[in-house]
Amino acid sequence: MSGRDLFCQPRRAGRGAALTLLFASVLVAGAATGSFGDPDRKSPSPSARSTPAAHRETVTDAAAEAMADGKSPMEAAERAVSRSGDRWGAVYSQGEYEEFEEALDGQYTGVGLWARRERDGQIEVTRVQSGSPAAAAGIRTGDRLRSVDGEKVDGRPVTEVVSLLRGDADDAAAGTKVSLGLERGTRAWSETLRRARLSTDSVTVRKLPGGVTVIKVAAFTKGVGDAVRTVVEQTSGHAGIVLDLRGNSGGLVTEAVTAASAFLDGGLVATYDVNGAQRSLHADPGGDTTRPLVALVDGGTMSAAELLTGALQDRGRAVVVGSRTFGKGSIQMPSRLPDGSVAELTVGHYRTPAGHTVDGRGITPDLEVDAEALERAETVLSGLGDPS
Repeated sequence: MSGRDLFCQPRRAGRGAALTLLFASVLVAGAATGSFGDPDRKSPSPSARSTPAAHRETVTDAAAEAMADGKSPMEAAERAVSRSGDRWGAVYSQGEYEEFEEALDGQYTGVGLWARRERDGQIEVTRVQSGSPAAAAGIRTGDRLRSVDGEKVDGRPVTEVVSLLRGDADDAAAGTKVSLGLERGTRAWSETLRRARLSTDSVTVRKLPGGVTVIKVAAFTKGVGDAVRTVVEQTSGHAGIVLDLRGNSGGLVTEAVTAASAFLDGGLVATYDVNGAQRSLHADPGGDTTRPLVALVDGGTMSAAELLTGALQDRGRAVVVGSRTFGKGSIQMPSRLPDGSVAELTVGHYRTPAGHTVDGRGITPDLEVDAEALERAETVLSGLGDPS
């Protein structure tokens, strides 16, 4: 599997949500997927779409026929994917795909906010990226985002808020303006920011008072695996590590395997099939196998993050704490269409080292908790004891 192959996230529900899902749960800027279709071909029979190769041929044929008829290849491909039953199939315009690749390379166009939707439906800023337009405007963690360019955001999915902030509907570039309505306590005000090219900063590290190191991985963008390995190598003490994968919706599988190598001394990470051929992924030797480790997960832990979780759990390397993961265990690979757009089609599925299927099932934690998961992780680490 090449460095570009990935375990991707769900396709978007509509074009307005383009490029939002990869980082939607943590980062106000993002990436997403799409879908394919064909207006003129009959729905393929089960036998015609029973293999990934046949599925890919059906989609590419639909796009080629539409282009020959003077119609939109992208719209034709979207309809073909919708009829195929490929739940995770995706289609991008050429520009969208370039943005998606940039996001996987750790770059995005946005204002530098992380956010979440609270139980009351309000959108709360959970982090402000240093050096970003949002930071320069004085926006802080805990501020409430009430509107974007005059559109109220209360009650809207985070993915839609992300799309508005990025200006996806207009393919907004760096330098374009976006107006935010904000609240802090009883104060309400507006800020007009200019979008900028920013780095995702997908790995953050902090030390808890008891000495535990928390490594938060927001997404598996380029370089994340090496960043995790470097943190582990440079972390001193025996208090243990919490690998926080909550809200991590996946990314590049090669980065997830490299991250696994930080905690394993070689061996199997996952098996997978591509077009019927069985293959396997292995960790590099030399990882830290002695320090106590807890992996934190939740319903937003997806795809490549689930692959990593399954490897650490099955290999007995980590205690998994949190709630059941999303259940995205399929593999997509890209194919260029005649008009320059790109299809991401499902070609196979992966299994954990113990042979467990993740797709549609997710991973069940060793210790299921909803509230105060980090505190419970600390308790687990104290129970694992000093490895020396």
